[in-house]
Amino acid sequence: MGLMDFIKGELIDVIEWTDDSRDTLSFRYPDDDKAIKNGAQLIVRESQQVQFIYLGEFGDTFGPGKHTLTTDNIPVLTKLKSWKYGFNVPFKADVYYLNTRLFTGNKWGTANPIMMRDEELGVVRARAFGTYDFRIVDPKLFLKEVAGSDQNFRVDEFADTMRSRIVSIFADALASAKVPVFDVASRYTELGEALQPLINPVLAAKYGIQLASFVIENVSVPPEVEQAIDKRSSMNVVGNLNDYIKFQMAQGMEKGGGSGGAATELAVGLSIAQQIMQQQGMPAAAAKSATAAATVLPDLLAPADVATALGVPESDVMTIIESGELAAKKIGSSYRIKKSALDDYLAR
Repeated sequence: MGLMDFIKGELIDVIEWTDDSRDTLSFRYPDDDKAIKNGAQLIVRESQQVQFIYLGEFGDTFGPGKHTLTTDNIPVLTKLKSWKYGFNVPFKADVYYLNTRLFTGNKWGTANPIMMRDEELGVVRARAFGTYDFRIVDPKLFLKEVAGSDQNFRVDEFADTMRSRIVSIFADALASAKVPVFDVASRYTELGEALQPLINPVLAAKYGIQLASFVIENVSVPPEVEQAIDKRSSMNVVGNLNDYIKFQMAQGMEKGGGSGGAATELAVGLSIAQQIMQQQGMPAAAAKSATAAATVLPDLLAPADVATALGVPESDVMTIIESGELAAKKIGSSYRIKKSALDDYLAR
């Protein structure tokens, strides 16, 4: 072997890398301590970027294509190496390939419950999990903050670290967005799409990556919060009751009476009747009149009259009167309720 053949064997003429693993994020080209020849060919395929590093400092970055490594197209590296007159000799530098394709189906989840502050429920503990797709958008930042000098950095090495980072940012974004717990636990798709723009800037600024999708598959909350959510859903089924308290009274009636039975019977009975009338095209006033007429109640009612007309225990009517919710006048030892007062109560 001649001297020229020996020298040629110690130089790198072509730099290229084909990813057969489908899970490699970054790959340091193995130079076997060889120098790169002036005029060497650098081949960068689609979904790849190449980053040169010289003595620990970032040099030039190359996108897809075939590049000839000369002074003209590696200006940063030339400046770092302080070649005053260009270079006609081999040079050494670390060459990192980064895979910029989309990495899909990565899982995230909370190892411990995250604390959520809700205006209605107070502080709530929640667990969540889902999937995300990401890609590298800033090779320098990714190498600096994530991959380091690892020769072959794979997704599985990054999974645990990324999972904790995603959860941390997810919790911060959720807190800043002030999303109600009722929405978190029932509107996964919308929430994931809403949180993605909040999570992405942080990931891009800190790690040089970007989420293409962020999916929430499940959010679990303590049993008492689940019960509150179920009640809220049930209220929507019951209809247009005035407030949550009346709904709670309806629940009490279903369990066998109690102080809320009469209020529920009165409110639900009139509300449903009015809604049926309105659905048949009658205005609200006509619906109320028709409902009142159907009961054929006199202008002055005894508690027993109200109870009989609406089919509820008299004791429930008395409970509402004594609580002050239903106006009534005491005459001797008994009460009398004006029909207008009953209408006012039911209309609330």
